[in-house]
Amino acid sequence: MSGEFERIARFFERGAERLRGSLANTAVLGIGDDCALLSPGSQTRGDALCAISTDMLVAGRHFWPDVNPASLGHKALAVNLSDLAAMGARPRAFTLALALSDNNDDAWLDAFCEGLFALAAEHACELIGGDTTRGPLCICITVIGDVDLQRCLRRDRARPGDHIWVSGELGAAAYALRHPGLSRSADERLLRPQPRLALGTALGRHSSCAVDLSDGLLGDLRHILERSQVGAQVHAERIPVHPALLGLPLPEQRALALQGGDDYELLFTAPPDASEALHALSVTLGLALTQIGVITKDRARDVVDASGQSLGLRFEGFDHFTPH
Repeated sequence: MSGEFERIARFFERGAERLRGSLANTAVLGIGDDCALLSPGSQTRGDALCAISTDMLVAGRHFWPDVNPASLGHKALAVNLSDLAAMGARPRAFTLALALSDNNDDAWLDAFCEGLFALAAEHACELIGGDTTRGPLCICITVIGDVDLQRCLRRDRARPGDHIWVSGELGAAAYALRHPGLSRSADERLLRPQPRLALGTALGRHSSCAVDLSDGLLGDLRHILERSQVGAQVHAERIPVHPALLGLPLPEQRALALQGGDDYELLFTAPPDASEALHALSVTLGLALTQIGVITKDRARDVVDASGQSLGLRFEGFDHFTPH
């Protein structure tokens, strides 16, 4: 059975490509990035592009059925806003499609909406419509934003010699999944991720390439490498590991930080001469930004230790169609 991204490429991306020659196409960027980008229309401000992304959360697959509904409402919108952040886009609005089971009563919906609308208000993102039906609990959100044409971030714009950067600390959500209840801060990172929207919109001055970390650093970095047709060397000792992981054996730390999912930090590339500005931006935002590697032209992919020895790690992340 083919994996998630192989299925997207085989059945959907190729089909979309066949349509491009027969439609009055408005897509500047289609399938294969964190958001699609549509060319300016009559309702779009200035030279801004419209950024659109959809994510689905399914009970038993993306979250525990008994999860706190307020946290679930927050996360359902946060993972979509994270896609906008990865494109450097500003949120405008979202739609919500919701399948509800008999267990999702009015009290559950009150709490879900509390988490959802608190985050929507924080980022001025308006609910403009959607759909509801009865069935196994499933949440599908489509988010819409604006991004300046000259400052959009894309997966296909990494260049040899660029430094590889990551925001925040990694591995907390994967730790919470493996060791629930042992770290309150790790549990919070899993249940209530913070979309890095302020960072995303600021990065357009220093970078043109980014991805959000939903499926693990190495798996998501692979998307950049494939789209940009470049390679990478990642330095394991530079990875900013969440404090909850520090008591674990080193191989487990690395596995959670490099291949665990649900971090929703931003991974981005930038030329070496942007380093000083990025350190200043880190101070301004109060958010750690760490340079963890370099983009190479030979298309090789490697993670090395402090002595430069390869760790032999695969550039793979979470795949919904791979047995776990």
